[in-house]
Order: sequence, then C-alpha cells, then structure tokens
Amino acid sequence: MTDFDQVHDRLGTGSSKWSKYAPDVLPMWVADMDFSVAPEIIETITRRLAHPFLGYGVAKDELRNTVIEDLKSKYDWEIAPEEIVFLPGVEPGFNMAMKAFLKPGDGITVQTPVYRPILNAPGHWGLTRHEAALTPGKRGWEMDVEAFRTKIAKSTAFLLCNPQNPTGKVFTREDLMAMADACRKHDLLVISDEIHCELLFDGRRHVPFASLSDDTAQRTITLMAASKTYNIAGLKTAFAIIKNKEMREKFSASRLGMVDSVNILGLEATLAAYKQASEWKAEMLQYLEANRDFLQDEINRRFPSIRIVKAEGTFLAWLDCSELDLSPDPQSFFLRHGKVGFSAGSEFGTDYVSYVRLNFACPRALLVEGLDRMETALRTAETLT
Repeated sequence: MTDFDQVHDRLGTGSSKWSKYAPDVLPMWVADMDFSVAPEIIETITRRLAHPFLGYGVAKDELRNTVIEDLKSKYDWEIAPEEIVFLPGVEPGFNMAMKAFLKPGDGITVQTPVYRPILNAPGHWGLTRHEAALTPGKRGWEMDVEAFRTKIAKSTAFLLCNPQNPTGKVFTREDLMAMADACRKHDLLVISDEIHCELLFDGRRHVPFASLSDDTAQRTITLMAASKTYNIAGLKTAFAIIKNKEMREKFSASRLGMVDSVNILGLEATLAAYKQASEWKAEMLQYLEANRDFLQDEINRRFPSIRIVKAEGTFLAWLDCSELDLSPDPQSFFLRHGKVGFSAGSEFGTDYVSYVRLNFACPRALLVEGLDRMETALRTAETLT
C-alpha cells in the first residue's frame, strides 16, 4: 500500500516540475503528480534493466492485447490490435494528425480554456483556430451547443480534450453525442485527447468519443496513455487508436522523421500499469478525490472571492481570481508574494488572464502549504497598499 501522504524531495532529480522555479518556490503547475509510482511498475522496470540492452523498442503483442482488454473492460469498447499506433506522447499525436489531414488555412475547433499544447498546435501548421468557450454553470462547466455548432461549421477538424484540461470537465454521453452529430453533419475529422480518461471522480465513467457510433469511429483519432494516471509521463509512451485503415496509414506516414520509436522502458511500464497497478490506482483516486474536496472547501473558506467549480476529473483545479484584481496577474502575484508556482491562466486562452491552474495531485501537507502561501501572499499585498 502506497503512503500518499509521504513527501518526497524531488529537488536535484532533473524534474521539470521542481526545476522551473527557485528552490524556495512550491511548484503546483505542470500536470505531474508528487506521488511515488506504483511499486509494481518500479519492479517491472528494475527487472527489465537486468537485461543489459536498451535498444529501439517495439510494442509486444502482450501490450497490445492488454490495451484491448483494458478498453473492453473499462468502456465496453472493442478495438483490434492493428488499430493501435504507439507514440512517444499524446502531443506529438495530435500534431501528427494535423500535419497528415489538414492544410494551411483549414479551420479547427477547440474548446477553451484549454491547455497550451492544444491551444498552440493549430498555429504550427498554419491552421485557423476557432474557439468554442466552455462556461461555468449550475452543473459545472457547460458547453453552449449552438455556439459549438457555429464554430464547427467553419472548421475541417475538431480537437477535443476529454476529460478537459484545465476545467476538469468530464463530458457526458449526451454532450459527446451533440458534438458527434455536429461533426457528422459537416464531415469533420475528430482528434480526441483522452489522456486523463482514468482520472474521474464521483463514480463517473469515461466515454471514448470513438465508441459512440461506427460513423464516429471512422472519423476519429483517439489519443490515450497511462502516463497521467500512473505518473509515468517522463517515460514518453502513448498510443493512438484509429479504426479507419486509410486514416491510420496516412497518420503513421506523417511521422516524417520527427516522431521516432517509443521508449522501451515506457512500453514495459505501460504494460505493468494496466496489468498490475489497479490497486494502486484505486487508492490514488480515493486520495485525489479527498484532496479535491478538501481544496474546494478550503478555497471557499479561506478565499471567498476566488471562484472554483469542482473538478469532475483530472487532478487540476481552475481558479478564477478576477475579483481579487491581482497585479499584474494572479500567477505572477502568488509567485512573487507567496513563493508558490501555478500555471498562468493566459496559457489557456486570452480570456483567462485572471485565472490560475493548480495541481492538487500531491501529499495533503503540500496542498495545505500551497494554500498557506496563497494566504501569505494576500496578507503581504495588503500591508504594501
């Protein structure tokens, strides 16, 4: 049993999360958990290292079959071994898809706020980005279906993020059906980033977009990975699921020397995650959900001017600090006055400068420290005015 309360010192380990800021800053930005990896995964990697060869890797049949069984068990979604394309990351996957199927000037719809790699990707390929904004409502973050249809009508493709980063929105089957209907009407390609699909709360169940219908499956590239759920993102292993054979071949051909083979240890870790780490995942999710609830209560109690919609999935909280009027922006303010590093809201869209994204996948003590640092920052600012 993993002790998720244990605080590990990650300074000096080459961690991107813990290297971005000075050592006296508490980093709560990038989607990287401060939990130790499941022991089953560590043991698998250790055994693999007993064989002293680390050449180019290829996915074994056992891994393909395990992915197939996993998707059938969790989502009742049936795929074939040849429909899986292994990749070194989800981000390379959606960029490959844009390069393969779209041409400069084509429109692509994204739902904002959305994390920076998705927001920026259309610009890499000369595409026109159309933003369909989500809005906070009584039932959490909500999609304006009519506005979505308007944006889709101008587009050639739709880049979906579900569960949604940074809002933590988990789209319902009804939400997804509305999207699928619009995409079918305008004959759109769908690129679906589902990297957070196992990080759901309150008994929710993920619905893969491509599982909605045969038509949807034939137009969709689904991108998944064990990386976020099992905290193995640094091993650079993900996969695309593409049922349409012609699309799959065109997608694979778009590697063009930029997207190489997959990390051999990452392939072993992914296999171990899906086959052996279910107990670790269940304990981790229980801890995460408790952290989410604790954070929600503490934000409401300590910072009543900060608006927060409870996340339905992921381990990310999206905080609206606009009523505090923090200068020059909330991320810079809390970094300067509280020595706590969040993701800046502006990274997720031009309309979100007054927001910050907070990663609550950490021991409770670090979460409390982050909140304490926010209080310190606000008190410091009061004494300076």
